Order: sequence, then C-alpha cells, then structure tokens
Amino acid sequence: MIKLEGGTVYDPANGIDGRIKDLYIEDGRLADPAAAGRIDRVLDLDGRVIMPGGIDIHTHIGGGKVSIARMLLAEDHANNPVAPDMLMRSGSGSIAPSSFVTGYRYAEMGYTSCFEPAMMPVNARQSHLEMADTPMLDTGAYVLLGNDDFLLRLLQSNKDPQLVNDYVAWTIQATRAMGVKVVNPGGISAFKFNQRKLDLDESNRHYGLTPRAILSALLDALDAIGVPHPLHVHACNLGVPGNYRTTLDTIASAEGRPVHLTHVQFHSYGQEGDRKFSSAAAQIAEAVNGNANLSIDVGQVMFGQTVTASADTMMQHRGHIHAHPKKWVSMDIECEAGCGVVPFRYRDRNFVNALQWCIGLEIFLLVNDPWRVFMTTDHPNGAPFTSYPHLIRLLMDRSFRNDMLGTINRDAAAASVLSSIEREYSLYEIAIITRAAPARSLGLRDLGHLGIGATADITVYRPDDNLETMFGTPEYVFKRGELCVRDGKVCAIPATSTHVVEPEYDPDIEKSLKHYFDRYMTMNLENFKISRDELEGYNQESLIVHDCK
Repeated sequence: MIKLEGGTVYDPANGIDGRIKDLYIEDGRLADPAAAGRIDRVLDLDGRVIMPGGIDIHTHIGGGKVSIARMLLAEDHANNPVAPDMLMRSGSGSIAPSSFVTGYRYAEMGYTSCFEPAMMPVNARQSHLEMADTPMLDTGAYVLLGNDDFLLRLLQSNKDPQLVNDYVAWTIQATRAMGVKVVNPGGISAFKFNQRKLDLDESNRHYGLTPRAILSALLDALDAIGVPHPLHVHACNLGVPGNYRTTLDTIASAEGRPVHLTHVQFHSYGQEGDRKFSSAAAQIAEAVNGNANLSIDVGQVMFGQTVTASADTMMQHRGHIHAHPKKWVSMDIECEAGCGVVPFRYRDRNFVNALQWCIGLEIFLLVNDPWRVFMTTDHPNGAPFTSYPHLIRLLMDRSFRNDMLGTINRDAAAASVLSSIEREYSLYEIAIITRAAPARSLGLRDLGHLGIGATADITVYRPDDNLETMFGTPEYVFKRGELCVRDGKVCAIPATSTHVVEPEYDPDIEKSLKHYFDRYMTMNLENFKISRDELEGYNQESLIVHDCK
C-alpha cells in the first residue's frame, strides 16, 4: 500500500476544495484508511496540489484523419523526433504526434484518459488499434452517425423510430464506442450532391432531410437506449461569420433533451463591424447559462502552426484556400462520411485569428457553471493538446491574460470584452473542467474523482507562481496506482483500458443491415463488427463496459 501524505486535495466530485488529506492506494484503487493494511511506501506531499488524473473529452488521437494528418506533415515529424530509451519507444511530431508520443506527452501533463470524438464506423478497427498503440492512456471513442446512408434512408422513409434506435445501438456495439458524434448533420452527405452549405432547416437535396430532423432522431435514440454521454454535436456552419444564430437554433432544437455542443468557439461568430466578423461569445454563454440540458467544450484557438482534421468536408473544402503550408486532403468514405485535412497557422497579428483566441477565452469566462464547460483545443484543430498548461494560465491569471491580450492584433483586442472580465479560474474549477465534469458527462464512475474505491489515477503538482510551469510538469502521476511520471518525465508504462457502452437492441436489425451491406458496402457485415475478445486482444488492453441508463 502507498500513502500519499499531507497533500492539498482538489476533488470536486466529492466536494473537496483544497483540503489537506491523506490518500491510500492499494491494488490500483483508492483505499479506505480505516481498513488500511501494511503501508509499504509513504510520499510526503506537504504543500503539493493533488487532483485526479486529467480527462480529455474531445481529442483526435486515432483513426484515418489522424493518420493522414501525420503523413501530410512529414516535416513536423522529421523536425521533432523522440529517441527511444529504456522505457519509451521512438516517435515523432508535435502538431499531430505519433501514437507513442501522444501518450507520453499527455501523461507528462497529468492526463490519464482521452476520448477520440469522431470514429468512422467502417474505420473503427483502425481507430481502436491506434488508440491501443497510444501508451499511458485509457481511451474510448464516439462513433460518427448522421451522414450515413443507411440512417438517412430510414429517416427519409419514415420508418418506425424503434428501427432507428436499434440501428444506433447496434452501431455503438459493433464499433465498441462510448457515445455518438454527429458532424454537420446531413451536410457531409449534402456536399457529395454538390451542396456547399446546409443550415439547420435547409434540406439535403437527395434525402429531403434537414439537419434539425437528423439531430432530433439521434437525440431521441440516445435517450431511448440510455447512453450516458449526450449526443456530441458538431453543428452546422462551423467557422461561418454569423453562425452563432445557427448555434442558438441548434440549442433550442434539443427541446430540453441532453446535448453536448463541441468546439463551440468555432460556432460563436457574429457579423458586426467593418470586417463582418465579431464575437458572439456573450450570446452563446447566455444560452449555456440558461439551458441546464446543455454542455459544451470550447475548442480554444492558440497561436502557431497546427493542422485541421475533420469529417466536415463541406467546411474543410471551403477553408482549403487558407492552407499553410499549401497542401491539403479531402476524401469520401464508404457513403458514411468524409475526411478533410488542412494544415493551418493561427497568427496573433491576424484579426480573425486573434479574435478567435479572444472568443474562446470569453466563453470559458462567461459560462457560469464549470460543470458544463470542458477544456479542449479540439486537438489538433485549434491547437495541439500540449498547449493546455498555457491555456490554464490564461484562465487563472488575469494579469497574464491581459498581458497576452496586449500583444495580439489591436483591432481584435478592441473588439473583445476580454479585458473587462475579471474572473479568474480557481484550482477547484480547473479540476472540474479537466477532470470531474468530463467524467460525469461520460458516466465514468471510477474516474475523475478521489473517493474510496475510485481508480487511482492521480496527479500531483508542485505549486509555482508560473501556472504554466506547474501544470506542464507534474511532480508525480499515478495510473491505476502505478507511479508512471516523476517530475514531468515518464518513469513507467502502465496498463490501460478501453471504455465502451453496450446498449441493447433487437437483433433483427441485422437482417436489414446484411441486405444493405451485401448491396452497397465493400466490407462484409461480420467483418465490420468488432467483438469484445478482439478489442481486448489489442495490446493486451482490458475492456471496461459502462452501464446504460
């Protein structure tokens, strides 16, 4: 048994806000001190800050688009090699790093679980293999639906909603997913029929369906089958000036049903001013504050080189003219979705990029309830995940934030209300948006908290006036009770798990699916499905199945 003695604990799931508390680790879990056995090791953590292991609810770390991004940015990998040592295997890259480097860098920041937000059903096997190849991290994924031909045919023909529910549940099980993601509902499909935009109440020309109708069907299905995480929504009109109106309409379309809007910074743009581009963060934050059914992650933009990778081919095609360097990829995938990869550099002196940076921070600071706003950069779309320590400092230190505001495009700074916002995040609130809230949203009962019986994923920080240094180099990180990072450096490679849900469905749905697969798909139905045994065989990972409601 290991005793962590005298640390200052921040555990929002259990209401602990900076209390000095001893923790006990036994057999990979937090143990009851009253039942503690022989203590084999004591770590004196007087003056240290203790939080659960970090959880990234939205980060692109596995699947075809990530592989394409890695190949497209060969120069990034050539310039950023990671040599192997006695523990770590070789890898490369800093923008869309290789799988090994991704795991090491996340763990070195105190993160222990990450969730891929856009797993193509037909590509699920590759996605899981890449995530299994990512060390140090528990993983899971949200399967993409809402542009797939089979679902759109069901909705077009007004089939019994129970068939839709069975299809959604079957897809989650077949792909071993943790939830469902919809990207530009109906829009990826519409792009294939030469539509270049699709608003919430505009019909897909081929199927005659609106994004609102597709969203409603998926919201109903997830409610019926009881998946814990709400529908993960990449809304229409990403990146389009004036799109905040579509975002507000999307929120209203949920009609009180649980819904999660992802990378909402990219959906919070107005059209005020000479440049017809302005911040609508206040309107979006007001909507979040007024709708308890709604949660968001921000998708914060940070300055520098990155790469955008998305299933939203409509948006990626529109943005390819801004590619930096000048190369990009766009492709169709099995009539189910698409993939667009466009390198991009965010510049602090560029008006639009600077205002995007402001908008994300405004949303973070104007949303009142930290339990419903999660820290993301939509890695790598807004910035690589390695920018999180810098982002935390921006949220916690108003003086530093205003200093940074003074370095960006002057017109963008003047167009933002950021300088007038006095709020600074507390350590307790940082623990919420990076640990407790993502765990609650995903239904991870054993993660994101430090209660007795919880999985012993623990991060220990040494306080520092420079919060970026503090959160960039934890003193200790434990994964399932095993010390795996010391002073910001990997010291062990722990075992990890894949998180899934298994909603029930009527097996008769496979009769219709087999006919469809035989007629239209390049993969056999049986080869499409991933079994429990197969998934557990990847890299000897364990499978954790979470209850549906």
